[in-house]
Amino acid sequence: MTRQTKGLAALLARGTVLAPGVYDAFSALLAEQAGFDALYLSGASIAYTRLGRSDVGLTTFTEVADTLARITERVALPVIVDGDTGFGNALNVQRAVRGFERAGASMIQLEDQTFPKRCGHLDGKSVIPVDEMCGKLRAALDARADPDTLILARTDALAVEGLDAALDRAERYLEAGADALFVEALRSAEQMDAACGRFASRAPLLANMVEGGKTPVQSVQALAARGFRIVIFPGGAARAVAHTLRGFYDSLFEHGTTAPWQGRMVKFDELNEIIGTPALMEEARRYG
Repeated sequence: MTRQTKGLAALLARGTVLAPGVYDAFSALLAEQAGFDALYLSGASIAYTRLGRSDVGLTTFTEVADTLARITERVALPVIVDGDTGFGNALNVQRAVRGFERAGASMIQLEDQTFPKRCGHLDGKSVIPVDEMCGKLRAALDARADPDTLILARTDALAVEGLDAALDRAERYLEAGADALFVEALRSAEQMDAACGRFASRAPLLANMVEGGKTPVQSVQALAARGFRIVIFPGGAARAVAHTLRGFYDSLFEHGTTAPWQGRMVKFDELNEIIGTPALMEEARRYG
């Protein structure tokens, strides 16, 4: 598959990008088939689905890179990858950036939480000094092989230091060379407008929509009107899958059969069409 780094920059130049959260090649394939132009590989959703654990810094660089590589091998969409804190210091950041580039990342998100981090919408976060984060961003920029691989700087300082400090941090990160900004867990329309008022005309600004989280959930159209250029719903797919699987397994346990659920399932042939089995079999015959 051809890497799609330049594709994301072109999309951002045209307007606001809606990137749904994915967590493996199957969810990425379904999102691509639904018509999206870009994807967001959610670190939280990797923790949920690969580890069955919370987003508290338990996932490793290699687990994220492996997941990313499987996605970019299967779909031809730009992928924004959640790189957490870079999994350590500036040298760890450089290793992560190089690895994510090799795996096909179009944009790499790095945040200023301490390690181990936790979900941006959980309480009890802490952040590293501004200068340390600027150093990590400079390390990321030096490590990338392709200048079209974009670096997204995220600050979690709002919950710790307040809005003004969070915006000042974002300013420093922009000065350090970040290509896009992400002020996590904005708590009101007024705070969202403050972030957009300061940065929207200067760099792509990301809005994170977490169902039940601290930021008011709005449509991509409303967020674009405010000035956001990237909108993600990172954990929505994992929550939808959790709801569906819980109902499915409860029903199977109760009835001893999938019969009550068959109207809510894709059939065997439908699934094979989704994942491209007929084309794969045809390709195999060419080499038979």
